[in-house]
Amino acid sequence: MLLGYVSDEMYVAIADVLVELRQGSASIEVRSRASGAIHADPGPGEWEVILSHPGHTRKTVHVTFSEAPHQFRLMSDRLVGYMWPKWIEAGGRGQIRLHATRPADLSLWRYGWERTLAARPVRFEPLAPWGGEQILPDGDFTIDGAKWNQHGYAFPPNSRQHMTAPAESGLYYVQARDDAGRTTSFPWIVSPKTPSAEIAVLASNLTWNAYNDFGGRSNYVTASRLPDVPVINPHQASQWFRDTGARWWIVDEYDPLSFDRPEPINAILPDEEALDPLRRFGTEHVAPGEWRFLAWLEREGFAYDYYAETQLHAGAVDLSAYKVLILSTHPEYWSREMYEQVKAWVYDEGGRLVYLGGNGINCSVELTGAPDAMRVRNTDLSAWLPDRAMVGSGAELPDRFGRVVEPESLLLGVGSSLSGAMTSAPYKVLKSNHWIFEGTALKDGDLFGTENQLAYMPGGASGHETDKMNASSPKSTELLAKGTNADEGGAEITYYETPTDGAVFSVGSITWGQSILVDDNVSAVTANVIRRFTQPSKLATGR
Repeated sequence: MLLGYVSDEMYVAIADVLVELRQGSASIEVRSRASGAIHADPGPGEWEVILSHPGHTRKTVHVTFSEAPHQFRLMSDRLVGYMWPKWIEAGGRGQIRLHATRPADLSLWRYGWERTLAARPVRFEPLAPWGGEQILPDGDFTIDGAKWNQHGYAFPPNSRQHMTAPAESGLYYVQARDDAGRTTSFPWIVSPKTPSAEIAVLASNLTWNAYNDFGGRSNYVTASRLPDVPVINPHQASQWFRDTGARWWIVDEYDPLSFDRPEPINAILPDEEALDPLRRFGTEHVAPGEWRFLAWLEREGFAYDYYAETQLHAGAVDLSAYKVLILSTHPEYWSREMYEQVKAWVYDEGGRLVYLGGNGINCSVELTGAPDAMRVRNTDLSAWLPDRAMVGSGAELPDRFGRVVEPESLLLGVGSSLSGAMTSAPYKVLKSNHWIFEGTALKDGDLFGTENQLAYMPGGASGHETDKMNASSPKSTELLAKGTNADEGGAEITYYETPTDGAVFSVGSITWGQSILVDDNVSAVTANVIRRFTQPSKLATGR
């Protein structure tokens, strides 16, 4: 009889796990097969199941077996963790959720132009053998969360499990190193108690969560639901590797993705500096890539308040207190609530929006469990698949956000397309007399944005994923520059104003944020926009 499967935290099958089933005086010993399958013939009722395998946390669970195979999950021996909650107001108290097989030293750092130590380092040393190891819930914990610190922490947690958020808003990281020399790091978004700057910056933490496959699922790896059988080899089993037609997105409904999980994709090396190149693919469009833009803000002397997108969704960001709102890098996943707040602020209150990313507000999400999980709002892409292409008419992405809310280009001025994806190139100036180019000496036809920090995608500031004007762009939108990526794939820099003195500036490129520290013209253009946007009487003037 097939009782179930055993897999690790990434839903990869574990072979040869020693399994003991106990019920009263009865005891059955079996081992998992190469597929992770566990076969035995226990009787009815609840059984105590003990699982042990070298390199993984041992555990005991109680199971009443049924026709549906039980999914046993074991945590591998690694150093990994996260703060909970992942976003917090300054002065708030957060919980350190760390999985450590050896004692470890933890420190909290603020990541801006300089990395600064923000809290006294603490020693994380469990009181009992294996006391620092976390227990994974069985089944698909990407839905309900890992819920670490809920097993083996019966007494009130002490200071080693908690940390107070610093008074200064910003992007923080916990850096951890265990006694075996292994390291890990994980971000913490700290918002201000009250607005303290003219500029608010949104961390794209909905995108971070969408790309986080810890647990075996993300919005790209088995997006809709966890498969019935654990993965043996991802290159053979993963829909992402096997099917380039994106057919895994065409389902009626997606299971939620919990924020209550570690985010290894966001890790930063202990000695990494803002000017260092990004060497690990994928980091350019999550927290490490966003850090480069925050570093630039501080280098140029722009004060800012930092918030999570989830805080905007919850109404915890007072947009009326700010002159400028900045989105950077890759704010792909947004809720209706976020969009409507920002659009009303721009169109009704004269807010100024600076969009320094690519493929932004492209997919609608609902936040469930307030605020522990998000569900991607699925839209039918089946009509698009037969004509899907990287160039031409097939390159324009179906408007996933527009099918649920409205086309994002109504706000941003641009929308995403597949052309230009996974390339990078400089921009070409089209309107050098516009004030965004003041002080640059750039002329029409000149190239700028020739450098970026991506070791795996060099070429320029227009790239990775790029946005362009489309039929939904406001009629007053001006095209100021265009990326020189092949097949008309270049990002488009646009600008428009609203009758209420609001304005929107967009660059339409993920790699803009990885060029801003190393390309003088990208830096100058961005600074021109922010300075003018913080001066209420100075928008269209000065051309």
